[in-house]
Amino acid sequence: MLPRSHRLHRSADFATVVRKGARKGRRTMVVHAHVDSSDVRVGGPRFGLVVSKAVGDSVTRHRVSRRLRHIAGGLLDEAGDDLLVVIRANPASAGASHDDLVRDMRAGLAAAAARARGSS
Repeated sequence: MLPRSHRLHRSADFATVVRKGARKGRRTMVVHAHVDSSDVRVGGPRFGLVVSKAVGDSVTRHRVSRRLRHIAGGLLDEAGDDLLVVIRANPASAGASHDDLVRDMRAGLAAAAARARGSS
C-alpha cells in the first residue's frame, strides 16, 4: 500500500506536476513526473492519482484507485526521492489485469522520470 506520506494532497502540487512535468502515455494510464527541486520536502517520492468518471462508476473508480495505489507503493524504490508523480487512469484501466497495470506504470514511470530529469 502507498503510505500517506508518499501521496500528493494539494491541488497545486497536482497542477505543477501535470503542467511542468514530463508525460508518458500508456494504454491504461498516463504518467506525469516532475523533479521537485525544493529543499523543504524530504522522505521520498510522492504519487497522486486522477481517476475520472470516464473510467467507470464510483465502485469501478475506487477499485482502480486502490489497485493503482497498491502498485505505486511497490514502485517507491524505483522512483527517485525527488520525484513527484501523477497517474491519470485511462478507461482501459478498469478492465486491465494487475500485470498490465504494473507493466504500464513501471514503463511509464521510467520514461517520464528520465524525461523529467533530462529537462531539469
